[in-house]
Amino acid sequence: MFAVSEDKLKFRFSRSGGPGGQNVNKLSTRVEVLYDIESSDDLNQVQKQLVRKRLAKRINSDGFLSVTCQEHRSQNANRVGAVAKMNELIGWSLRRAKVRKKTKMPFSAKLKRLDEKKKRSKIKTLRTQKHFEE
Repeated sequence: MFAVSEDKLKFRFSRSGGPGGQNVNKLSTRVEVLYDIESSDDLNQVQKQLVRKRLAKRINSDGFLSVTCQEHRSQNANRVGAVAKMNELIGWSLRRAKVRKKTKMPFSAKLKRLDEKKKRSKIKTLRTQKHFEE
């Protein structure tokens, strides 16, 4: 699992929707976390390239990866949630994709599929007008 050091993160706070009652109208509980990928010492060049590629929609024009959280009533809980989300996203983007192994369709499955097609075809041919007696 990947963990970004909090001193490299920038936080922005704003008013959020969601739970909180009057809290929502008065306090800035929504948290947006920004992480500068380019100046990061936590990632090497290959990892930076992977993050840029896989999280392109979350990176703004300045090169900051942005994550928001407004699920909780308190700013501190949203802050912790946003940092956890950021770590999870970066960890996901650095994960290697599994190599797909080619598999062959079993012979019995082919036979079963063809048998079903024949049955279906027979049902449809029996529906045609030439087989009805009037």
